[in-house]
Amino acid sequence: MTTTLILMRHAKAVDRLEAEDDFQRGLTARGRADSAAAADALSDLGLRVDLALVSPSWRTRQTYDQLVPQIGDPELDDPMALYHASTDMLERATRQALERAGTILLVGHNPGIGGFAHKLAQSCGATGRMPLGYPTATASIFTLEDGELTRPRLESVFNPKG
Repeated sequence: MTTTLILMRHAKAVDRLEAEDDFQRGLTARGRADSAAAADALSDLGLRVDLALVSPSWRTRQTYDQLVPQIGDPELDDPMALYHASTDMLERATRQALERAGTILLVGHNPGIGGFAHKLAQSCGATGRMPLGYPTATASIFTLEDGELTRPRLESVFNPKG
């Protein structure tokens, strides 16, 4: 069985000083535009998501909400454990989800989400295709043969900044 894994960083959020707390930071106008562009890019690839793992913060949920009209109506799982999760935590959450879906979307925060994407890219010799720092609204699409994270193939990268 082949699994598709989409790793996406939330889109551009308001500055920390403009929000009551970090968890409640929403998207800027640029963030909404970038996440809409990411939705278009995923749609252009014909991707339909079965399961979405989304940090429950406001900016990640707003990013996800921008994607939904074009990626289908996936099952949503948004545990607090995904809020600012480490690369290892995101990898564990993904491993647990692999048995539940054919196409998984994970929307999270840096440095964890970027670290996870770079780790998978490194394991398949594709680090040169990954943007430095994993900018906001970046999405990486991997194919996992036999649903194994140990055998990824980087199919595409969407980076709204270039």
